[in-house]
Amino acid sequence: MRFHPRHAAAGVSTRTVGRVGTPRGADYSLPMTTDAILSSAAAPGADYAATASEAYRAALRVIESVEPRIAAATRQELADQRESLKLIASENYASPAVLLTMGTWLSDKYAEGTVGHRFYAGCQNVDEIEAIAAEHARELFGAPYAYVQPHSGIDANLVAFWAILATRVEVPALGEAGVKNVNDLSEAEWERLRAKLGSQRLMGMSLDAGGHLTHGFRPNISGKMFQQRSYGTDPVTGLLDYDAIAAAAREFKPLILVAGYSAYPRRVNFATMRDIADEVGATLMVDMAHFSGLVAGKVFTGDEDPVPHAHIVTTTTHKSLRGPRGGLVLATAEYSDAVDKGCPMVLGGPLEHVIAAKAVAFAEARQHSFRAYAQRVADNAQAFADGLMRRGATLITGGTDNHIVLLDVQSFGLTGRQAESALLESGIVTNRNSIPADPNGAWYTSGIRFGTSALTTRGFGPAEFDRVAELVVEVLSNTTADGTSKAKYTLVDSASDWVRAAAGELLDANPLYPGLTL
Repeated sequence: MRFHPRHAAAGVSTRTVGRVGTPRGADYSLPMTTDAILSSAAAPGADYAATASEAYRAALRVIESVEPRIAAATRQELADQRESLKLIASENYASPAVLLTMGTWLSDKYAEGTVGHRFYAGCQNVDEIEAIAAEHARELFGAPYAYVQPHSGIDANLVAFWAILATRVEVPALGEAGVKNVNDLSEAEWERLRAKLGSQRLMGMSLDAGGHLTHGFRPNISGKMFQQRSYGTDPVTGLLDYDAIAAAAREFKPLILVAGYSAYPRRVNFATMRDIADEVGATLMVDMAHFSGLVAGKVFTGDEDPVPHAHIVTTTTHKSLRGPRGGLVLATAEYSDAVDKGCPMVLGGPLEHVIAAKAVAFAEARQHSFRAYAQRVADNAQAFADGLMRRGATLITGGTDNHIVLLDVQSFGLTGRQAESALLESGIVTNRNSIPADPNGAWYTSGIRFGTSALTTRGFGPAEFDRVAELVVEVLSNTTADGTSKAKYTLVDSASDWVRAAAGELLDANPLYPGLTL
């Protein structure tokens, strides 16, 4: 059964408690007007900046009374972030409302289990909060089931992996043994099940093509759980070759086919990926951690939206979704019961203060202003990519149609490590990244990965991103590699100083958390 919004009425348990519903005055379902799009460029929290300033000043005074060094470092972090031209694709700026939500006594409550079924008493309020967060997530993504407890992206992926293993391997084995629980298996039956759980196959995108460590690679626990094989991209175009993926899947016959990426600057046809999974009897799992904001904002729709097509979808909540640091799992009815056992199957006690912040972030993402923001993220990436290429830079796949731009720095005679350091020295914060068939390996790399989510939150538009492209090329054009090391380099001081000054002008014109004063 395909993952589709219509399944929400099919009897899947939502485990909702209390009076949960759309708040009065919320604009979750109103059509977006041109005026709304134009007026939504304001940074999140600008309309309540004075109130947030009072709250933070009071909070920092309290912290300062106990450990002044922590208060000082917190103040300095805001100053540093305000002065950084941040282009890291996995980072963003959460609203003051989201940030403030995490600083409450909800952190004090242990709540292992799930809504209405806890291992601790006194969970009525966290049940309400978790139910609200799950409701917002379901409505935001059009999913029949949402699990909001994962602490991070890897936790979300581990919950998904084990939910698939439980559903497709463990439950059938229990049925064959005529028992309902693994504790009822004999030692011999349990050892056979353990061996079977540990011999399953997973297929995902290769690291140098843009995949992620948590998709079955040996340094990560996922690589120790599964027999793994990777699919790559076309060596000429850098794009996914679905025929090649299908052929590899037919040969390898994975239990799980993973789609999604951390450094692929193009969209994915998830309908085609589901067809491949169905043909070989695999469960399609999509990790949309990087692009979930573009899904929530309806930039990715139809075959480019993974939710109607995947059995299980995972994501972080802090990248393009602009929420707190954490994870989320969406699932079909087939897998929802197993996912719901994520704690204690994989996770420890849920972080209810962070789950509350997720609820606030999901509520923000259901506003029309977020759709406008998501579209600007994609438009800005296109402007940035065009600006780089117009100035002679080489981009993997020749451009972008999501929020990621992947620059091949070999044309500047540099490694990714050298380019990353030179840019940082000039006030531009990025991260080095592998490119397909990278000659410098995964540590030094030959690429720089850029993302447009954070600076778009600050208010940058296409003109500003074109200027940023100019600054990037200026830095790299004035950087010379040290022939004795893949890390050492020489940067012309005048170029670095000029770029820092120009970046400062852009940042001053687009302040982070405008109106927020400490």
